Amino acid sequence: MGKSSTVLGYIALISAVAGSAHAESFTNIIDPANTAFTQALGINGSNVVVGYGNATNFNGFQVTKPFGSGNFTRENFPNPSGGTFFTQVVGIDAAGDTVGFYVTDPATGNTSGFFKPAGGTFTTVNQPVSVFNQLLGINQNGNEIAGYSSFTDVTGGTGQQAFTLSGGTYTSIDALLVSKFGPNFNSQATGVNNAGDVVGFYQPTGTTFSGFEDIGGTLTNITVPGSVSTQALGINNLGEIVGDYSLANGDMFGFLDVGGTFTTLDPFGSTAVTANGINDAGHIVGFYADAATNTIGFVTGVPEPATLVLFASGLAGLACVRRRRA
Repeated sequence: MGKSSTVLGYIALISAVAGSAHAESFTNIIDPANTAFTQALGINGSNVVVGYGNATNFNGFQVTKPFGSGNFTRENFPNPSGGTFFTQVVGIDAAGDTVGFYVTDPATGNTSGFFKPAGGTFTTVNQPVSVFNQLLGINQNGNEIAGYSSFTDVTGGTGQQAFTLSGGTYTSIDALLVSKFGPNFNSQATGVNNAGDVVGFYQPTGTTFSGFEDIGGTLTNITVPGSVSTQALGINNLGEIVGDYSLANGDMFGFLDVGGTFTTLDPFGSTAVTANGINDAGHIVGFYADAATNTIGFVTGVPEPATLVLFASGLAGLACVRRRRA
């Protein structure tokens, strides 16, 4: 790809201060099986990163520091007929247990969630009667999972609804979202921490999305000031949230939200950025597209608080599209 494994990036801050920016180092994570496409999706406290490569035939992985090709371990759901199912590994807990999903039918794009204990075997995790299931986050204790699944309502309509899973019990967040914000077509729970705080996003109309945080059943809308799109995708035990947002011109950036203070994450040379996970040390994982249309995973650290610049007040916007569905 003509790129070194570490690139100098910057954190551009959308603020009232013209040209405000903070230098930050982004380390590329590039799947050796397909150097043109890698998404880094989750990270634990030991800095083990999970994700997948290959946009066509999903190829799950774990990778450890220094995140080079020799440190990749393949993690793909086994196909009984030989080979593997298309797999995305999305979350990893402190013990090394992972969650994610695999494609059960490439023709329809239907997926099943999975849980895999460290050193153990894959287990399919699906809500009953649902043909589309994805597990998108696991807390560091390993006792609560965030995700979403398909449903059919009493009118025969279909959609997707956010849930958490703990002790074998599914808890729908969709009902809370409807009660707080009104009806929505789709919702996804994407991250959960040890306190049970959940982040995700929902779709109030056919073309709009909005991020949310659920703390003990109390919902808060998450919208990056000045954006037209926001997705909350990961949360750590300090309550720090990461995700992505879009501007009216279509530009897409990652963000870090610390107590309502938003910082934009934008690796140098990127054309679109998603921040997908954050650990308690403040290391963030995600991916970006470059000018050559490659998708490149990254891991970075949170800047020191003194370097952060507050966002200017902006108009509340509703969020953008999700890229997970096959």
